[in-house]
Amino acid sequence: MPATALDRTLAALAEPTRRAVVDLLRDGPARASHLAAALNTSRPALSRHLRVLRGADLIEDQPDPHDGRARLIHLRSAPLDDVADWLTEVRTFWTEQLDAFAAHLTPEPPDAP
Repeated sequence: MPATALDRTLAALAEPTRRAVVDLLRDGPARASHLAAALNTSRPALSRHLRVLRGADLIEDQPDPHDGRARLIHLRSAPLDDVADWLTEVRTFWTEQLDAFAAHLTPEPPDAP
């Protein structure tokens, strides 16, 4: 069974360092060197995490407008929106199921004469 975009997103976010990268990028774009320093990790280790995040389309690189040699890493919201939509669907399903179960357990009032 091929992996879907949602599968790739959830797999990428399953690792704590990658979630930390996403958390840092919520504040805005950053250079890889800034992310590595903020996470106290080596550049090669961070590079591996960024590759996974890129593969899940969670991040993208763009040239730094202030330094043509540098790249800024940007967070992409679309995959996170897809996760939020999926969670809403799951929550709605279970809310409906639990409401139906509660209604089944609630005794009906006796008929009025």
